[in-house]
Amino acid sequence: MDTRGGLESMITGFRTSAALSVAAELGLSDELAKGPRTVAELATVAGADEETLARLLRALVAIGVYAEADGAISNTAVGEMLRSDVPGSLRPLARTLQDPALWAAWGHLGHSVRTGANAFEALHGVDVWTHRQGQPEQNEIFNDTMTALSWKIATAVAETYDFSGFRTVVDVGGGKGIVLDAVLRNNEQLTGTVFDQEHVVATEPASAAVASRWSAVVGDFFTEVPPADVYLLKSILHDWPDDRCVDILSVCARALNPGGVVLVIETILDRPGQEAQAAFSDLNMLVLPGGRERTATQYAELFTAAGLHQTRVLDTPTRMSILEAR
Repeated sequence: MDTRGGLESMITGFRTSAALSVAAELGLSDELAKGPRTVAELATVAGADEETLARLLRALVAIGVYAEADGAISNTAVGEMLRSDVPGSLRPLARTLQDPALWAAWGHLGHSVRTGANAFEALHGVDVWTHRQGQPEQNEIFNDTMTALSWKIATAVAETYDFSGFRTVVDVGGGKGIVLDAVLRNNEQLTGTVFDQEHVVATEPASAAVASRWSAVVGDFFTEVPPADVYLLKSILHDWPDDRCVDILSVCARALNPGGVVLVIETILDRPGQEAQAAFSDLNMLVLPGGRERTATQYAELFTAAGLHQTRVLDTPTRMSILEAR
């Protein structure tokens, strides 16, 4: 692709995002999992206008999400990832874009760049967490997104880090406890707790096999966390500015059992091969929750400010690394 064409594609990338989001919301890939369908059949099932749906599908076929043959539409390998029932499905992520408030916040990025302020809160008058609490359907979609994005990372964390010397683990801000579930399945000596706010926290483990060693506790990680040998904080600190990160880590440091560790699982800005993904995730933190992605050195500074010491950084086969502090 020529330079001008490549830049034009970057500029208009929001069109692709919008098209994928609508396809996900309509559940097209779920229907196509049953076999090829005509546009008319898809329109009936999805409750969509046939002519307009055909226009959407033409665009998605053109970029390889779906395929068309003999007048019927079918999934490609890309379209399969928009199915609800595949491990690590990206359908929830695409559906988050059905919230107009998120689109509008990204349109306010320039305000953040000029002022340093969080775009979402500056535009809507409330932070993104408060907004989601008032939108139960969007909150559930967001929680499903975090769960879907966590499956591969959870397995990588459980296989990369040696938990053999510990007995208790708390998944801080763990939502549905996907990371905790993977760690418990890999370490039969551990008992674990998923800790989060009431409207987020899981009511049962993802795997029945760990039910006897699993529990859930409702609370606020800015004020207290249950005592443990290991704290897992996956994709927590990047949501918050430095001072609030130090608050969270300080709470963990005070409650940590002797000899215990705090494991921060995040995308690191200075990790080779992850530069673009980390940089755009950093912008997402600026626009939505008001946090940021960081380098390993910046995380070490947060640990020190909270009374901890960063002891090592472990890469995983995923985009995330494990930063260990004691």
